[in-house]
Amino acid sequence: MKHLISLVVSVLIVTGALVADPGTQAGIAPSTGDSPLWSSDASASVGSAKVAPGAKLNGPGAVSVLNSLPVKGKAPATGYDRNKKFGNGWKDFNGNKCDERQDTLKRDLSAVKYKDAKKCQLASGVLADAYTGTRIKWKVNSGSVDIDHVVALKNAWVSGGQQLSQKQRQGLANDPLNLMASQASANRSKGDSNAAEWLPTNKAFRCQYVATQISVKKKYALSVTAAEKNAMKRVLTTCPKQKAAAVAPVKSLAKTPAAQTKKPTSSAPRPKQVSPGSYCAKADKGATGIGRTNGKSYTCKTSNSDTRLRWR
Repeated sequence: MKHLISLVVSVLIVTGALVADPGTQAGIAPSTGDSPLWSSDASASVGSAKVAPGAKLNGPGAVSVLNSLPVKGKAPATGYDRNKKFGNGWKDFNGNKCDERQDTLKRDLSAVKYKDAKKCQLASGVLADAYTGTRIKWKVNSGSVDIDHVVALKNAWVSGGQQLSQKQRQGLANDPLNLMASQASANRSKGDSNAAEWLPTNKAFRCQYVATQISVKKKYALSVTAAEKNAMKRVLTTCPKQKAAAVAPVKSLAKTPAAQTKKPTSSAPRPKQVSPGSYCAKADKGATGIGRTNGKSYTCKTSNSDTRLRWR
């Protein structure tokens, strides 16, 4: 009987009379919105494809990179302006003629569909959200998915970003290493917080999250606060083998202390020291001299009774 039922179901599927829910074929529960979908390997399957949201971390150990970061207090946020300091709108970081928002959606979502033949503009997809551990069926303009800056731009500004060039800051704002598709509400709850102030609710993702922040801060010559470093270390104790990204640090434009301003010196020659009453050269006629012992002023000149030049 079981074999007969299986045969009938197979025939129905082949003939199109019965269509299987694609969500059940890959071990994904059907969903109309957000549903739990997260495993410790930070990947979700749709069909045969596996998507692990976020940048690849295949460089040195995250702990050693963290220990190499400078520890400083937050600088004042004076002068911070997101659009003016980090660029207005998304850029094409990798030169593939698609902006980084679309590239990040394409990287982090599965079952993607496009609006254009060039396959730049996404219309829909499925996000296995790393921050919350939920599955989001996303459609363009739905507002359910944001592109998060893993190191928030304002946090970058107060941890060394002020010393970067405009081009370097725009790079940081559009670098795939620092971008992550995430549930919109999770991204907005994070704001400009550092790791001491906010961590993803999905604990299984915290190691990757912290390691990504460490990698970004290393690449862009940014610092961590003491509390931030301690929070990162606590997370990494649960995953001591966690790797950071392999990055080449940029050279910041850190200002060197201004040299002390020297008082301007007079261009006039200093009066020579002279012996009062002594003869002086013709070339010194009219010049002023200072007495060696008494500091008084003397002039090289003649007198009514003496035509010879003396210091008088």
